[in-house]
Amino acid sequence: MAFGGFSSNANNQPVAEINMIPLIDVMLVLLVIFIVAAPLMTHAVKVDLPRAASQIDTSPQEPVRIAIGANGEISWNGEPVSHAELTLQLREAAARSPQPELHILADQAGPYRHIAEIMAETSRLGLSRIGFVTDPRPAR
Repeated sequence: MAFGGFSSNANNQPVAEINMIPLIDVMLVLLVIFIVAAPLMTHAVKVDLPRAASQIDTSPQEPVRIAIGANGEISWNGEPVSHAELTLQLREAAARSPQPELHILADQAGPYRHIAEIMAETSRLGLSRIGFVTDPRPAR
C-alpha cells in the first residue's frame, strides 16, 4: 500500500511506516467488549447457609507430648513408655471428647521409620490432630 501526493515529482516508493489507526481501532473495540462483559462475569451464587448454635470451648486441653529419641525410645508427656503402653495411651486419648492434640518431638538424628510407625498408629486409632515440634533457633 503506497501513499503519496498528487504532484508529479513525488517519490514513488512505498512508505515503510506502520499504520497505527487500525490497531488502535481494534484495541478500542476490545476494550469496549471487555468493559461490557466484565460485570457479567462477577455474578454471585446465593447460598443459604445453615445456622448453628455453638459455644466457645473455655476448657483448654493440654496437648499430649510424644517424644521420640534417636534410638526409638518413646516418652509420653515426659515419662518413658514402651510401644505397647503407647498404644494403650493413644487408645485412651482417642476415646476422649474432644480429642487432645498430639505434639511429636522427634530427634533429628533418629530414623523417620520411628515417626512413621507412631503416626500410622495414631491414624489407625482415629487421632487426627497431630503437630510437629521444632526448634526455632537457627542451626549452627
